[in-house]
Amino acid sequence: MLDTTAPLLSINDLQAWYGESHILHGVSFDVREGEVVTLLGRNGAGKSTTMKSIMGIVGQRTGSVRFEGQELIGKQSNHIARAGIALCPEERGIFSSLSVEENLLLPPIVRPGGLSLEQIFTLFPNLKERLGSSQGSKLSGGEQQMLAIGRILRTGARLLLLDEPTEGLAPVIIQQIGKTIRALKEQGFTILLVEQNFRFASTVADRYYVMEHGRIIDRFANDELDSNIEKLHDYLGV
Repeated sequence: MLDTTAPLLSINDLQAWYGESHILHGVSFDVREGEVVTLLGRNGAGKSTTMKSIMGIVGQRTGSVRFEGQELIGKQSNHIARAGIALCPEERGIFSSLSVEENLLLPPIVRPGGLSLEQIFTLFPNLKERLGSSQGSKLSGGEQQMLAIGRILRTGARLLLLDEPTEGLAPVIIQQIGKTIRALKEQGFTILLVEQNFRFASTVADRYYVMEHGRIIDRFANDELDSNIEKLHDYLGV
């Protein structure tokens, strides 16, 4: 039986390497069910590597990654995905030669409880308008990001890893992404978000962890944001 008091995701002493390069140095944090937790930090801080390490798509990793009480550190990425974790990568990974519908239908359903196409189109009306005619390469950056998020919502994954979903997008699209994240939280999804834009993160996140040089250097809740704003400016260089 699942212990509902335990974190949904628990990371402990996570180390990761790309070849000879040691990128993560003992990262530890947790995410509770129904939360939106944000990893903040400058470029190169190790945020995206943390996401990839959770999914098992780095060269080497050690430590502990527990999801729903199950240890995943020794598992391959396909087993991790089937456990109920989905990654929306920073580069979006849209298949340019496939239509919107084909992109949406591509990932397998790994667990019950995923959203139907109609539910996805309710979240992203723009995608429905593009359904039959548009190849992935014809979509705007904002539409590609909506498609990348929509695609993982079908799978039944309960933990969504969103890597810089607002990167390079117009303010009106960023607002729409924020509205979507809040709606997903209301529907029971748990979200780990990587962001450099803490102003955006403050509209969706419950808690923050700050990364620097492959380590967690600070943490605080959303209601502590104002009292930590000067530190955040220093951490993020903004």
